[in-house]
Order: sequence, then structure tokens, then C-alpha cells
Amino acid sequence: MNSPQPAHAGISIIGAGPGGLTCARILQQRGIAVTVYDRDPGPDARNQGGTLDLHADNGQIALREAGLLDEFFALARPEGQEMRQLDPTGRITAHQVPAPDELFKPEIDRGQLRNLLLDSVQPGTVRWGRALDTIGGPADGPRRLHFSDGTSIETDLVIGADGAFSRVRPAVSPAVPEYTGFSFLEARFSDVENRHPEIAELVGPGSAHAADGERCLFAQRNSGNHIRVYIIQRVPADWTSSNGLTAEDTDGIRAALLDAYAHWSPRMRRMITENDGSYVHRPILALPVPHAWEHDATVTLLGDAAHLMPPLGVGVNLAMLDACELALALANAATVDDAIHTYEKTMLPRSIETATALEHGVEHLLSADDVADFGDDAAQL
Repeated sequence: MNSPQPAHAGISIIGAGPGGLTCARILQQRGIAVTVYDRDPGPDARNQGGTLDLHADNGQIALREAGLLDEFFALARPEGQEMRQLDPTGRITAHQVPAPDELFKPEIDRGQLRNLLLDSVQPGTVRWGRALDTIGGPADGPRRLHFSDGTSIETDLVIGADGAFSRVRPAVSPAVPEYTGFSFLEARFSDVENRHPEIAELVGPGSAHAADGERCLFAQRNSGNHIRVYIIQRVPADWTSSNGLTAEDTDGIRAALLDAYAHWSPRMRRMITENDGSYVHRPILALPVPHAWEHDATVTLLGDAAHLMPPLGVGVNLAMLDACELALALANAATVDDAIHTYEKTMLPRSIETATALEHGVEHLLSADDVADFGDDAAQL
């Protein structure tokens, strides 16, 4: 089968996250039809996560191409760029304060960004409640998407923007995410200025990081007077169950954490003990490095589906840059196949280089000497 012209092709994006929606928005702006399929039953089915930062040299480039940069700046929090390095007593050892006009990587809540992108695509673009099971059809197309509700559709191009556990990835790669040896426990705090003023003072308007060489805490201010704290340890993936704990055993998990952080000051341990609600266990996974695949004329990947990395400040930014470059390649190529070649020629080397640099980066989060910066990825966890 000859590869179709993008303007006449059926294009299907799997996943309505920032990457998938950015790609859809830029394609539609350039007159190319696209449909996005997402497994969630609706846009409000689950919490979208905490805060993220969009960098001027990748995420903001994508928003500019999407015609949404001004809307982003209207929602973003430049003050969220502040970073505090603390020691286990709570003493500030390093302090990065952004200039009044600094806009290199302002913060925005992930839900706000998702809504901005959702509102920008044409009505009916996203088909909710469509969980992909498998991809069939010949390698040169057309492909057939089989969904868990028993329906299927035919398409000329499948774009996997469906994250770490992508159902599109197996069509081009056997790679699966692997546990890195590190675990994050997320603790949430609401109405912090009134209910948790000591924690609000410690964290400030941006982020705060503290480590002792074996463990760390990373706290982020979110909009709406919220803070999220990530309790980071090098532990087995099943450390809770192996200690006889369940996800619902908040008191038991808290006791184990207090034991691990026993030598930290009481004011720092507030970020472990005073959270509102239960902890959320987030083992850190990554795809093998390097990760690449043989070119396929009808399937490609972007974001975490293509290059899941440790959460060190690049995830959403790279996903949106991938989406932008893929959409522009489709808008400017004679065929879908040509567009995929153009896109992957840039994306794959970039992602391999970045993943190689970050492969062991989580270890630096535990260092008492390094200032952590993983704002956008902590929100994806």
C-alpha cells in the first residue's frame, strides 16, 4: 500500500494527555483531521496530578506553535520557579530566586494545562472511554485499532501518546518499563497557609528539596493553596507489602517512614506526618536505554510511550516537543511515511541522548549536595 498524504489520511492519537492533545491541536490548526482516543470515561475521571514547569526551549516552543503561549502565561506561576535546598534540620543551604521577569520555566498545574489544550481542539476530537487493546492490520496499513468495548476502527497512522504502559508501543517495540530501584510516596496538603503554615513557610512559593545521602523529601507548591511532597527512597518495589503494609494502611506506612527519617528534625518530619489523606505509592519506572525501534510506516510514539525516563524535569516538556515536531512533519510532508521518517530522525537521537544522561539521575536526588529539579515529571507520577 502506498503511504497516503497526511491531509487525506486517517490519523489516530491514543492518549489525551499533554502530548496527544498538543499534537492534535497543531494538526487541526494546519487543516489536518485527527481523532484522539482515551481510556478514561471523561475529562474529569481522575486527578491530573500536581504542578509542572514548561521550559522555553521545548514545552513553550510547542505551545507557541499551537497558538496557546499567551493563554499559558496567563495561567502560569512564575514565582513557582523558586527553589530551596534544605538540610534535614530545615535550614536553607541554597536558594534560587527567579528574577521578576523570569519566564524560562514557570509552573502550571497539570490539570490547568490539560484543560487549556482540551478547550483548544475541535469539539468531538477526543473519544472518551475508548481503551485500546491491540493493533492489527498489515504493517504498511491500513491499521485496525481494537478497543476493550469490542469496537474497532481502521486508520492510516497510529500515534502512541499513551504513556508508560503504552498499548501502542508493542506494535513497534518489545520494550517494557523497568523498576529503577527508587520509590516515591506522594503526600498531599490542602489549605496550607491556614492548616499547614509551618510547611508552607518551609516550601515557599516554589519547590524545596532536602536529602541526607540515603533518602530525600521534595515538596512543590501547587495552585489553590496546595502542596505535594514526594518522599523518595531506594527500596524494593514491593517494600510496603514485604513489610506487611497495604496502600490503605496510612498509619503503618507513616510509622515506617518516621523510622527511616528518625534523625530529621521535627519540622521536616511534618511533611511526612501531617498529610491530608493517604499516601500514593509511585515506584519509579524507566524504559531501557537506549530505546529505539525499526521504522514503521503506520505507527510511531511520542512522550513516555517512546522514552519513559526518571522524573528529572524533562517528561512533559519532551512529550510536547515530540508532539509539535510530529505534527509539523505531517503538515509539511508529502506522505505519512515521509513525515514519520522526518520526525523520528530528530526525536530518537534526542531521546536516547537525554535518557542516557538521566539513566542514573534519581541517585542525585538523594545527594545532600545537589539541588533537585524535576518539576514537570513529578506531576506525571
